[in-house]
Amino acid sequence: MTNVKDTLDAALRTIDGAIATALVDYSSGMALGTLGSGVNLEIAAAGNTEVVRAKMRTMEMLGITGSIEDILITLDKQYHILFILPSQKLFMYLVLNKDQANLAMARFKLRALADNLTV
Repeated sequence: MTNVKDTLDAALRTIDGAIATALVDYSSGMALGTLGSGVNLEIAAAGNTEVVRAKMRTMEMLGITGSIEDILITLDKQYHILFILPSQKLFMYLVLNKDQANLAMARFKLRALADNLTV
């Protein structure tokens, strides 16, 4: 098990194309930890909290059972991944440089890091 700081550091070191990452409490919209550059992670934490909440509300209205694994936002030069931690009101936020990233591998590594996280 790893702590928040070590997990965020590992994400930037081991995921190709990673430029910024955060652990976010989506019940409050607050970042529990941030690392990286190129994105205002405090604003991103709050804004992406609304994305997660909106998707959860929509699933509820549609009667979709189960949980969200992750949400992918594709921009012209970046990927943004919101990985929801099971059984917690937290998500890992990862910003990737699209030209340097392998999306499938990034999702795999992000899941492994989240699985070993202790909060």
